[in-house]
Amino acid sequence: MRRDFSRQLPKSVLVTATSVLLAFSWLAPAYSQEPTAPLRVGMIGLDTSHVISFTRLINNPTAKGDLAKISVVAAFPGGSPDFPPSRDRVEGFTKQIAEMDIAIVDSIPALLKQVDVVMLESVDGSQHLEQVRPVFKAGKRVFIDKPFTASLVDALMIVELSKRSGVPFFSCSSKRYQAEYNSTLATTVTGNVFGCDVYGTSKSVPNHPDLFWYGVHGCEVLSTVMGPGLESVTAYQTPSAEHVRGTWSNGRIGTFRGLREEGGKAGFGLTVFGEKKIIQSGIGSDKLPLLEKMAHFFLTGETPLPPSATIEVFALMQAAEASKARGGNPIIIADFMRSARKQALKRLATP
Repeated sequence: MRRDFSRQLPKSVLVTATSVLLAFSWLAPAYSQEPTAPLRVGMIGLDTSHVISFTRLINNPTAKGDLAKISVVAAFPGGSPDFPPSRDRVEGFTKQIAEMDIAIVDSIPALLKQVDVVMLESVDGSQHLEQVRPVFKAGKRVFIDKPFTASLVDALMIVELSKRSGVPFFSCSSKRYQAEYNSTLATTVTGNVFGCDVYGTSKSVPNHPDLFWYGVHGCEVLSTVMGPGLESVTAYQTPSAEHVRGTWSNGRIGTFRGLREEGGKAGFGLTVFGEKKIIQSGIGSDKLPLLEKMAHFFLTGETPLPPSATIEVFALMQAAEASKARGGNPIIIADFMRSARKQALKRLATP
């Protein structure tokens, strides 16, 4: 038989014990279980097909693991009236999102009041710097979809704002986590990677460097395989193709062939030149691995990719633009980054 020991204690002891528990109640979250309610996700920018595919995967009743612990609940349409890929699609995608029972709000501040974390999806990368400022200020973890920005300087400013606010962000192309080529990088298969050739679709749009819009996918794969240590970039362009050659530490060379609109059949693939083996692979388009990384980041604050890795991808692409403008002359990344950082800090210091 269960005995009620509280009846055997003096009332004064019970009151004191209760006061002590209340005094230390702020410690409770450290020992409590995870909340049963999903983490509330808000979207900024409903002008890309990603908002549809991402929401369907995240809010899928059969979602598993960390994805089952987050839910898209609200969205701000945004849009860029002077940018056709945004202007011409925002209304249609907003309607589809509303039909998924996602609340549509009229401003970023209104969104931030209703959510715990943010997916910055605006298809116009030039908007991202200003759109992420209030997110950092509100202390909300944020995933920034491609294109991360429309300039390397903007990218460096976002990294600095993240540091100053203490709020982490995560940004990359979904191509980074495709199983087809990630599986080829096991050292037991290829050994050390000495080089890599990547090809991929490279559509361009106004107000973005040529590679930022779609070439980012292939450049992200190249940077993933080669790892850190980019030292110089040389690039050429014709109406049908982009060709970017990067030199990495220890004399390793990686290339990206961008298949432009007039370049014939499009697709993604790569060749990895390893110490033990040369491997060729296609590159898929599965978005689930990226979303699983993002969900874990939202729940834990553990960034799956350091900002330096994202910055190196954009340094590669911006340097390629500079090389093309200089007739294919090589761009030294250390000097290029020094100049970009100086511009970023100058702009941040300007009221």
